Amino acid sequence: MAVKPIIKLPDEKILRQKSVPLKTVDEEARKLFDDMLSTMYDAPGIGLAAIQIGVPRRQVVIDLAREGEDPKPLFLANPEIIWSSEARSDYEEGCLSIPEFFEMVERPSEVKVRYLDRKGEPHEIHANGVMATCLQHEIDHLNGVLFIDYISKLKRDRVLKKFLKADKLGKL
Repeated sequence: MAVKPIIKLPDEKILRQKSVPLKTVDEEARKLFDDMLSTMYDAPGIGLAAIQIGVPRRQVVIDLAREGEDPKPLFLANPEIIWSSEARSDYEEGCLSIPEFFEMVERPSEVKVRYLDRKGEPHEIHANGVMATCLQHEIDHLNGVLFIDYISKLKRDRVLKKFLKADKLGKL
């Protein structure tokens, strides 16, 4: 399990790519899951999409276990939201690809997601709270969408400008 570099703003060319579905969950996909999990834990974070390490495949890892709790990793291949509630919730979101920036984002408060596990078995998860937010955030990554797309244009432009400047100064 290797820790991979995380793609960060201002590298929108990679982060905005749409990820391709897996034909099967094979050994290559399981190795990618393992590398993603190591990278996410090292960062540290609670979710990571394959595109965030430069691999445009529809794979996501999530682990909401808190410090001191046993890890409970969730491996999702080809995840898709098949239902979302009309009720909405606000959560402060952050992103490993946009470090040290957090903002309130409104999303559906509940979702149902269909996916394949690391063995290729189909599953559905009905989630609310932080898990619902995390699932939506990571699935957005697979579609080339960043959480900053949900905030005002003014705030988004400021964030992009900040990361462009930091990149030019070699601070990323």
